[in-house]
Amino acid sequence: MDMFDDMLTGYLEGTCDAEPELLKRIHRDTYLKETRPHMLSGHYQGRLLALLSKLVAPKQILEVGTFTGYATLCLAEGLAAGGVLHTIDINPELEDRVRGYFAAAPSGESIHYHIGDAATIIPELTGPFDLAFIDADKKNNHLYYELVLEKSRKGSLILIDNVLWKGKIAAGDSDVQTRQIATLNQKLTVDERIDKLILPIRDGVFVLRKR
Repeated sequence: MDMFDDMLTGYLEGTCDAEPELLKRIHRDTYLKETRPHMLSGHYQGRLLALLSKLVAPKQILEVGTFTGYATLCLAEGLAAGGVLHTIDINPELEDRVRGYFAAAPSGESIHYHIGDAATIIPELTGPFDLAFIDADKKNNHLYYELVLEKSRKGSLILIDNVLWKGKIAAGDSDVQTRQIATLNQKLTVDERIDKLILPIRDGVFVLRKR
């Protein structure tokens, strides 16, 4: 189930900043060409990512899970002058199209697009990161979180997507993926290395600040 119904979503999208034209194009292309277009962050969550990035003004951003690059470009809006964004995805089939989107964006030259296993790539990147967004395969989120936390500076933000998992977490469902996400949520709840808060936006975003 969606955490927000269509009526509320429409109102929220109407009261936040407009969706940039390139992002509208990515949104349309994704729903036309991809079998799981719901993985896209979308207008409202995208504006949240952009706003948080602008508040942090990060010099370095790390994104785990590029998909079609929508969230990547939202995060890049807040980059400090000379900043860089590293984004990692396991799927090479989308690479040409995503690189085309990045090339069309004002921030495109600041984006470093990596294809491969995030668990291998993250340790090779030079930090520290000021902002990170984890939105990849859920079974490895605990690993990505630890790797990202290690590479993040004190006071940095780490965002994890899909932590309410279509309402299944609160409902107490017991399928494998729901249990994996619930286990990570519980781990984060008692983790004294971070300040934490779940925003019930779309599929749930865990907002973490490294102490």
